Amino acid sequence: MTGFARAEGGDELVTWAWEIRTVNGRSLDVRSRLPGGYEALDPVIRKAVAGVCQRGNTQVNLQVKRGEAPQAWRLNEELLQQVLDVMSRLETRLETAAPRLDGLLGLRGILEPVEDDESPEQLAGRLKSIETDLGVALEALAAMRAEEGARLLQLVRGHLDAIERLCGEAASCAATQPETLKARLREQLDVLLAETNAVSEDRIAQELALLVGKADVREELDRLEAHVAAARDLLAQGGAVGRKLDFLCQEFNREANTLCSKSADVDLTRIGLDLKSAIEQLREQVQNIE
Repeated sequence: MTGFARAEGGDELVTWAWEIRTVNGRSLDVRSRLPGGYEALDPVIRKAVAGVCQRGNTQVNLQVKRGEAPQAWRLNEELLQQVLDVMSRLETRLETAAPRLDGLLGLRGILEPVEDDESPEQLAGRLKSIETDLGVALEALAAMRAEEGARLLQLVRGHLDAIERLCGEAASCAATQPETLKARLREQLDVLLAETNAVSEDRIAQELALLVGKADVREELDRLEAHVAAARDLLAQGGAVGRKLDFLCQEFNREANTLCSKSADVDLTRIGLDLKSAIEQLREQVQNIE
């Protein structure tokens, strides 16, 4: 299932923002993007996401930004002195102009940013607040996925209704009735045997029974109806049923294929093709269910 959520927070020094995106997937795959110094949150993220999602590819991003206070700088006097000593030794060898102040300060490491000193307790408190906002984002994500799930539920039920209706049409089709099958096959045999009487009635009866058995699709229709009932039971249970529904779609398709291969009637073949189309529409929606 797809979803997106965002949660923001901050303290006196930094602000942060969580962004969580989920897309469809056969299993749960969690990937996090964290700024330096916050790598310890990765196992926390994985555990928290697993408590909300059971399927899908989930991308979790944390953005941390320092406040707008001016950056403090510190002069690295030891490094500066080393540079001046080197320049003093070179003055006797090279005839060059004295370096400008801005050039000296522009050397890497001469000026160093001063990080605000924080106690371990302050850092731990910040991490705790960041984890709390992660929970807020996951709650919003779960609510969004629940709304999408409610819409998918109606679509899936509609496809199951269509499959059940088509099964009823197939069951009512004259081509599925044993007596009709026997009569049609008998006519075909009469044409083939019109010029010979070498085949006994017993042999003809055996062949008719065999052909009728091969063309009978009532078992396939019974199994399709059983699959519809099983799918409805899964939807009533709730929870993560996407994998089970995906398996049922394979069974639906197998029975529909068998029905079409057995069909020797145009109307029954048309119903079988409509049935395959409805099953494919069901399968596409099931891929979105957790």
